[in-house]
Amino acid sequence: MNHSKRHNDILRLLQQDGTVTIADLAKKLDVSLETVRRDIKPLTTNGAVVKMHGAVALPSVLGEAPFEKRMRENSDAKKSIAIAVAATIRDGDSIMLDTGTTTSYLARELLGHRRLTVVTNSSDIARTLSTVNDNRVYMAGGELRSDNGAAFGISAIEFISHFTVGHAVISTGAIDAAIGIMDYDLEEAEFARAVVAQGRRAVVVTDHTKFGRQGLVRVCDFSALTDLYTDKAPPRDVAAALKTAGVTINLAR
Repeated sequence: MNHSKRHNDILRLLQQDGTVTIADLAKKLDVSLETVRRDIKPLTTNGAVVKMHGAVALPSVLGEAPFEKRMRENSDAKKSIAIAVAATIRDGDSIMLDTGTTTSYLARELLGHRRLTVVTNSSDIARTLSTVNDNRVYMAGGELRSDNGAAFGISAIEFISHFTVGHAVISTGAIDAAIGIMDYDLEEAEFARAVVAQGRRAVVVTDHTKFGRQGLVRVCDFSALTDLYTDKAPPRDVAAALKTAGVTINLAR
């Protein structure tokens, strides 16, 4: 692969993923770390990319909010997961969604559905599904966070406690075989735990990068769930724990 061809491939990967580490670039381009560093040097010099902490990004990405950046990470996997879950939801169903990039992708895949009742704490999800297709959208109240436009806290949890829905869907930051579903933020974990309790069907959506991670706060045991949707098979220990808990593992294609 010649020098200019790799430049084009680097820019393509950045347009797809937003921010990519030097190590990931080397792996995806099948070249050495030294080669990647040489390749990105002229791109950083002319301002096409920005280098930061062992990674590179497009200049436009640096101005994005953290949530927007996360929307770009593993976007193909998240979209395929969203498509798989959306196929299990029928017109007229009720669904509760917490804030998360994969649940936001699910909201977009539900735009083809009609007469949904949607309960969420995410302004992005509420904005996506409200005022279309005769949907009814209820948004939990409270102060909206600047990074993801979502409401948390006692008032948000109390609000959703008044609803019982057919599908309760949460995203997650980490999945540990021994501990269960985890997250890195206390309020987000508390809200997700409350969502799971309100659904006749309790679903977690996650791409494979979350397997084997340990967050700071446990959301729930696997036994609180009915289904897990992901893009690749979980590690053996996670898969065994899910099976023991009676959780159905669904792989998006």
